[in-house]
Amino acid sequence: MLTLALYNTYDTRRLHEAHLRAIARAGPVAYAFDFHLALVGFPLEGKPTDVAEEIAKNTTIGKGGKYLLELAQNNKFHLLDFPKGGFPPQFGIPVATTRKPSEEKKITPLEVAERSLRGESFILLVGLGRHGLPKETFKLARYHMDITGRGVSLETCTAIGAIPSKIRTLMEALQWKTDGQKNWRGYSSRL
Repeated sequence: MLTLALYNTYDTRRLHEAHLRAIARAGPVAYAFDFHLALVGFPLEGKPTDVAEEIAKNTTIGKGGKYLLELAQNNKFHLLDFPKGGFPPQFGIPVATTRKPSEEKKITPLEVAERSLRGESFILLVGLGRHGLPKETFKLARYHMDITGRGVSLETCTAIGAIPSKIRTLMEALQWKTDGQKNWRGYSSRL
């Protein structure tokens, strides 16, 4: 299981438009690339399906919230509290996404893809706010990953799109190479 987790560093007391836009944008991305979507520390109450329905009423993104609702209905949309000593183990290994991974905790997107194909689960943490992930989250995370491999800083919503798309593409390429298939996600090659 792969989970894209938006870690709230904007405002923990009040829901802002920036929260809603990020959630609405992340829903279709998680859905498209078969990821779970988790919200960490958001000022939301209720069940994930209730939250998804409320967000869907207020957005045109992702066919009016359709993909976020699909995630919620399939138990792929999760609301988490800030971690007190770690993230829930059912989400797998925590990975802090950053342009500056510490050398001793560094993992590449290719390693995540390979290990995911072998059945390991990962929760990929994306800081939602000006300062990104808090320092304590970097300490809690077992790994740090730079999705660009070049230390390039990405705007939050760009990172939300880049992380699942790159990892899923690597997974598909590894499967295609291993299985020798001529089809890739519904596109047949003309070799």
